[in-house]
Amino acid sequence: MQKIKEYFEFDKNKTDFKTEMIAGFTTFATMAYIVAVVPGMLIKAGLPFAEAMTVTVLMTVITTITMVVYTNRPFVLGPGLGSVAIFSFTLVGGGVPLPIASGIVFISGVLFMLVSFLGVRDFIVRVIPHSIKVSVGVGIGLFIALLGLKQAGIVVANAHKNVLNFGDLTSTPALLAFTGFFLVLFFTARKIKGGIILAILITTFISLAFGVAKWPSSLVAMPQSINDMALKLDVLGALDVKYIPFLLAFFIPDFFSTLGTLLGVGAQAGYLDEKGNLPGIEKNFHVDSTATTFGALFSCPVLTTYLESSAGVEAGGKTGFTGIVTAALFALTLFLAPIATMIPSVATAPVLVYIGFSMMTSMRKVNYDDLTEYLPAFVCIAMTIFSFNSGNGIAAALVVYAFLKLATGRIKEDHWSVYLIALAMIYYFKIVAGH
Repeated sequence: MQKIKEYFEFDKNKTDFKTEMIAGFTTFATMAYIVAVVPGMLIKAGLPFAEAMTVTVLMTVITTITMVVYTNRPFVLGPGLGSVAIFSFTLVGGGVPLPIASGIVFISGVLFMLVSFLGVRDFIVRVIPHSIKVSVGVGIGLFIALLGLKQAGIVVANAHKNVLNFGDLTSTPALLAFTGFFLVLFFTARKIKGGIILAILITTFISLAFGVAKWPSSLVAMPQSINDMALKLDVLGALDVKYIPFLLAFFIPDFFSTLGTLLGVGAQAGYLDEKGNLPGIEKNFHVDSTATTFGALFSCPVLTTYLESSAGVEAGGKTGFTGIVTAALFALTLFLAPIATMIPSVATAPVLVYIGFSMMTSMRKVNYDDLTEYLPAFVCIAMTIFSFNSGNGIAAALVVYAFLKLATGRIKEDHWSVYLIALAMIYYFKIVAGH
């Protein structure tokens, strides 16, 4: 125990075993929902639930432990829901082969690694237009929310009018989804730790009573093999120019959400220096970017630092031992696949809706007094939802942004690469229109 205390520098960080244990449990409780939600989304890509769950948990455990060993900070990683949605519904669900989809994630990870290891993070921050940084996450958030509403049967496609309508809001699945959503709102508003997973469990038990969910034949089982998801990679196929928007759809949110999460949680933990910088942040970026690249080898979408890490910090976690506890708890869930499998989509859909809507808060950072900033942001969000494709949203926003800067004579405000990317996006739309 003394060696553990010395390794994680408990005395230096003014913490102890009890505090770190509680913090680890707290972080796990707040993000345990991914054990059910992420595999539930990956099955839309044709992947088996149990196998997808094994990959989700393994990647979370391995990358979190790597972060702990390399940085000794309480940051926990897991598959980002936005990237999972793009991967499952837009790419594979839209007809892109699984190896190519994984290849796009892999290339995104390699790009992130280059940015992280070559020290050009500040350059990327300057090059990507501010409105695009903000709106990409918001567009993906509404995309996730729409997926949740569809899974719950609350929003359905009207083939006759070619629009979206409400489904049967009095049906049992819809009512169960509403119940789950308001449970999430209640627990979140009351700031109850683990409220999201608690809402999922309560909704699942109610679903059992109404026959929407069924008890599994056993409560525990050995982890499933991941052979069907391992090394399914086609990097050359992913290099096609038509996939550039999706590459950006993975890279931009991953990069900037990681930056925001690290600084936000770092401030909460008291890591920031007098200038508001996080000492050693490059190490965190090294792990985060490598995690995405590594995860792609197992058909796992972008692995990123979770904002839920803040829950553990709020509970007093100061060192990597918090992450070790969280990773250990996730490892135990490897044997609970039967329980996770019985959770119906009406129990996880409300989580997608809540998380998707929560991502809209970033819009307050947009400059609404500048047409060249707020209009591209709106275009990105609208095109993501209207075309049901985040790649289209990013591509359209970049083209509109570049055009407005040219039209207003403000071309020198941005790096020349912004306009080069915009031209590539025009070519992307030519390819899309041809199909």
